[in-house]
Amino acid sequence: MQTNTEHDIRVFIAKNFLFSDDFGTLDAECSLLETDIINSIGVLELVMFLEEHFNIKVKDAEVVPENLDSIKAMVAYLQDKSPNVDVRTNV
Repeated sequence: MQTNTEHDIRVFIAKNFLFSDDFGTLDAECSLLETDIINSIGVLELVMFLEEHFNIKVKDAEVVPENLDSIKAMVAYLQDKSPNVDVRTNV
């Protein structure tokens, strides 16, 4: 079961990097960098999305694969970063 956070990240990745409306098939643990879904420019776009959409500030030191290389890593990062992130599951 996906969280709202995971859903929002999936939709962003599908539309901006996969150029698709099919956002449900991407494995949450898939490395976005190793599979060439995103590159260094894509990481900057992803950071901007996270900051704007979830109302957080991503510090330069936090722009690391452990936080941003997969959907699962981003969800965990956001949950640690901000208690205001909506982590309720979609029903």
